[in-house]
Amino acid sequence: MSTTHLEPQLVKKRELARLLSMSPRFLDDLIAQRAIPFLEVSPRLHLFDVEVVKSALQARYGVAPKEARR
Repeated sequence: MSTTHLEPQLVKKRELARLLSMSPRFLDDLIAQRAIPFLEVSPRLHLFDVEVVKSALQARYGVAPKEARR
């Protein structure tokens, strides 16, 4: 019996900004406000679970973030 367990996809700030069509500077503001969840690996490196951040933004602002075009 196998169950599929999806691991969270952790990305850096620049990749998250690209995926959500936001500027890295705006993400800096959200980090400073503690408005989005992140994993602080070091003072200069934060990692983000994309789906968790999307949920947090939807809960905070009431709209889903725009997906980046591929």
